[in-house]
Amino acid sequence: MRILVLTHSFNSLTQRLFDALVADGHDLSVEFDIADSVTEEAVALFQPDLLLAPFLKRAIPESVWSRLPCLIVHPGIVGDRGPSALDWAIQRGEAEWGATVLQAEAEMDAGPVWASRVFPMRAAPKASLYRNEVTDAALAAVREAIARFDEWRAGRWQPQRPQPDDPAVRGTLQPLMRQADRAIDWAGDDTATILARIRAADGFPGVADALFGQPCHLFDAHPAAFEPGATPGQLIARRDGAVLRATRDGAVWIGHVKRPGGVKLPASVAFAAEAAGLPDRPAPLMRDAADWGELRYREEGAVGMLSFDFYNGAMATDQCRRLIDAIAFARTRPTRVLVLEGGADFWSNGIHLNRIEAGGSAADESWANINAIDDVCLAILQLSDRLTVAALRGNAGAGGCFLALAADHVWAREGVILNPHYKNMGNLYGSEYWTYLLPGRVGDAAARAIMAERLPLGATRAARTGLIDAAFGADRPAFEAEVLARARALAEAPDYPAQLAARQARRAADEAVKPLSAYRDEELARMHRNFYGFDPSYHGARYHFVMKSPQSWTPRHLARHRDRAGASPAKR
Repeated sequence: MRILVLTHSFNSLTQRLFDALVADGHDLSVEFDIADSVTEEAVALFQPDLLLAPFLKRAIPESVWSRLPCLIVHPGIVGDRGPSALDWAIQRGEAEWGATVLQAEAEMDAGPVWASRVFPMRAAPKASLYRNEVTDAALAAVREAIARFDEWRAGRWQPQRPQPDDPAVRGTLQPLMRQADRAIDWAGDDTATILARIRAADGFPGVADALFGQPCHLFDAHPAAFEPGATPGQLIARRDGAVLRATRDGAVWIGHVKRPGGVKLPASVAFAAEAAGLPDRPAPLMRDAADWGELRYREEGAVGMLSFDFYNGAMATDQCRRLIDAIAFARTRPTRVLVLEGGADFWSNGIHLNRIEAGGSAADESWANINAIDDVCLAILQLSDRLTVAALRGNAGAGGCFLALAADHVWAREGVILNPHYKNMGNLYGSEYWTYLLPGRVGDAAARAIMAERLPLGATRAARTGLIDAAFGADRPAFEAEVLARARALAEAPDYPAQLAARQARRAADEAVKPLSAYRDEELARMHRNFYGFDPSYHGARYHFVMKSPQSWTPRHLARHRDRAGASPAKR
């Protein structure tokens, strides 16, 4: 089927649908929702059978939906309407939520339903639920809706409009959630209420509040133990960029904030001078999972498990340094396999663009950051005394993809999306030893194609291409259980010594042909021009990415209908 994807941005849900529907054999092109005239032009150029809108912030023009079937993906249960669907579900503590595919009409989110799915809610931030449960449900519902298309076109099936008096329809019209609805009463609200409010605003817009007597928006909250003697609202300590704030029955770590006119940053970075007065309370590397911290190491027999749960997968210079120390610690442990788990929602997305943007010199901080993440990659490549596994529980992008390839084995959850390329960030060349790692897995021609196409790649397709070794696990718990089972099998394999020796021999042979230092020097020479050269493309692209500037055009690698030849992807 010929499908035009109309979206506000190429976000995680849109990328997952794009990858899956292309894999299903459909002919897709993408247009960003910039103006009605642009949408009308895209429809005229591509001549789609169907318009799919997974992420919009305004209505599709009548000139389009009145002439072409347009399906909207709404992150809510049947009958739910309004722009804050998931926010209200989290803040109200809904036990179950869903995703609905409905047909566009004059009234937003009020059209007949083509398909829907429900899922149990998890105590998690909005962005995490959206990226996982909502996306899984939306993909299943979209596939069901597409499967019904021919029957609908032939008049043998019709979508049903939700009836308000139907007891099965629980959803209702909900207003835009405003900051007054999100406000925290630090003296009166309990920890669960505070966590729910910050989680419901995570990603965007955050909860309007104040730290150190100064206004800011709060994001990224984690529960902490009760602090005897602390006054509710009192700031107590700092850790891993977060600040600890007391509640009436416990405490919460507030990981990130956004000050007026600024960008989202770790709380103790955004308020550097003020937070310096708080006592530093580092998290032990080996600790109980309930005690929050960005880095955690644990052991399961002969298997070491190292997680690095950096917010949004971004790895700043100081975070890279701490991760290198954690890898060095893991190396002292008597294990045979080290599993690098990354974060729950993102394995890694490479260098920390927000920290770079907020730094005194963006070029200098970029240079320090890329060297630091290269050092992480080198630390993994030089772990010669044990086998290593990159276990991608969540998505990975740019340098984070190639960081994963430094491991001996790369496994990913089935729903994970990879973006193994850099050029979307202002023609950034990239480092992380990608010129060694990527061709070594897929060959020179495929490596050039992956970097040039700049398209998302689902884990299942990535495994078929050889980019990664395996994709499995329908959800995160299933994936984590299978990772542990496979890692134990590696550690206990009778031929473990032979596998380790073969790994060491391959690395030595590669080093003799061309040292790792040569790959790094060549990559960094190109990166130095990106950071310090006359072409400002990287700095401009980074600024617009960090500031969430509105899209002004759709990149040609997505808007295939705008190719000068006018050919669709299937005909090119």
